[in-house]
Amino acid sequence: MSVTLNDYLLVSVLMFVVGFFGVLMRRNTLIVYMCLELMLVAATLALVAFSRYNQTMDGNVFVFFILTVAAAEVAVGLAIIVALFRRRHTVQLDELNALKN
Repeated sequence: MSVTLNDYLLVSVLMFVVGFFGVLMRRNTLIVYMCLELMLVAATLALVAFSRYNQTMDGNVFVFFILTVAAAEVAVGLAIIVALFRRRHTVQLDELNALKN
């Protein structure tokens, strides 16, 4: 039994759906951020699967750049979350309503 392209895409879609519903349902900033990262990883998994299926390196090179940008995104995103926590003493999205007023 070998793993096919459909198997990779199924796992990728399931990861993306879990991340999407995590973003919609959760109210904790850290959990929402982790769900966004899960969605990014699902997309990169699909790129690698298509690259392997087509026997090219295009998807793998693109994933390398995505992961490089994601590392910088993690640093900036966590810095913003820490700054919000220090200022508001909470990471709940419902209580971060400064832009509503």
